[in-house]
Amino acid sequence: MTVLSTEDEGKFLMDVRGEQIGIVTAVDPVEQVAYVDPEPSLTNAWIQSLGRGDAGEDDIEIPSENIETVTDSEVRVDADLSSEE
Repeated sequence: MTVLSTEDEGKFLMDVRGEQIGIVTAVDPVEQVAYVDPEPSLTNAWIQSLGRGDAGEDDIEIPSENIETVTDSEVRVDADLSSEE
C-alpha cells in the first residue's frame, strides 16, 4: 500500500497509460485519501503545485489502495481512467 502525505498535494494524477487525469488538491493523511480535481484551471494547478489549495466539491476521492506509485511530480493509479471510448 502506498502511504499518502500532504507533500503529495499539487502532484499530477496519472493513469497506468501515462495519461494525466487531474491534479491532487488535498490529501487526508489519516484516512489515506487523495482528492483530485479532474479539470483544474491553469491558475488552480499553479496554486495546488505550491501546496496552497484546498479540495473542492467536485473533486474525486482516490483511496491509497488504488495508487500504484508516487514520485516527485506525480501520483499514478493502478487503472486506466482515461475517458477514451
